[in-house]
Amino acid sequence: MNNFNFLQKKHRRTAAIDISPLMDMVFILLIFFVVTSTFTRETGVEITKPQAQSASQLEKENILIAITREGTIHVNERQVDLAGLRDVLADILAKNSDREAVLISDKASMTGTLVQVIDACNIAGVKKVSVAALSP
Repeated sequence: MNNFNFLQKKHRRTAAIDISPLMDMVFILLIFFVVTSTFTRETGVEITKPQAQSASQLEKENILIAITREGTIHVNERQVDLAGLRDVLADILAKNSDREAVLISDKASMTGTLVQVIDACNIAGVKKVSVAALSP
């Protein structure tokens, strides 16, 4: 009697983990966090706003212009120089001429830079320019 068992394939069960329910839960959690989170539009740079007694909320979609402590100017998370600011504002106003500008200036920034940015806004044709501040 020859034993040829070593030539026969043994049928083994392979262990498998079904990850379909796990993927369903991941997508449900993702949808939950997207729906319940709130998104605020910021300038993308760290600014310490000064306080003002008369600060109020603005309702419209505005052009956010940030001036950092170092004097750099940022429009919608993009750094621009003073000459480039006029071009960026002109492009934005060409699409919607009713948009207002909100200047978010660090309290330690130079006043001269703030005045130059306000002047650039006026030259570009921005109808209303506001300065952001914290309410007490």
